[in-house]
Amino acid sequence: MTLKDQLQVVPANAEAAFIPPADVPKAKADDTGPTLQEAIECNEALTEKIDALDAILAKPLNEILADREKAEEAALAWDRFGAMWMLSQRAMRRVALDLAAQLGVSEEEVVARAMTNANAVLNGADEVDLGGTIAPAQLQHIARHRAFLRKQFRTG
Repeated sequence: MTLKDQLQVVPANAEAAFIPPADVPKAKADDTGPTLQEAIECNEALTEKIDALDAILAKPLNEILADREKAEEAALAWDRFGAMWMLSQRAMRRVALDLAAQLGVSEEEVVARAMTNANAVLNGADEVDLGGTIAPAQLQHIARHRAFLRKQFRTG
C-alpha cells in the first residue's frame, strides 16, 4: 500500500464536499488461482476446441452449409417420426379404450394392464414377438434404452 492510498487530499475550494476514498476489495490469501497443471489442462482443452473450430472454418462454405442441411434433414425426419409415433399411440389408445368400453372394462383397468405389459417388456419377461409384428431389432432397441424407459413407466 502506498502513502497515496492512505492520504486523502482535500481540495482548496471550501465549497467542495468531502469524498471518502473508494473501498478497494482486498485479495484473499486463500485464492491463489489455478495450479500450473490445471492451467495447462485448461489451455490444452481450449486448444482442442479452437482446432476443431478451425477445422470447421477451413471447409468451403458450401460444405459447411451442406452439413447443416443434412443435420436439418435428419432433425426433420426424427421430428416426423415422433409425430407419427404419437399419432399411432393416441389412435391405439382410443381403439383400446373403445374395445374396453364395449366389454365393460374401465379406463383405469386398461391403463393398469398397459403399465403391467410395459413393465413386463422392460423387465425381459415378455419376449413374445406378437406373431411376428415385433422384430427382434425392436426388442433389442428397447433393451438398449431400458433404463430410460423404466423411468417413464414407473407407477405411483
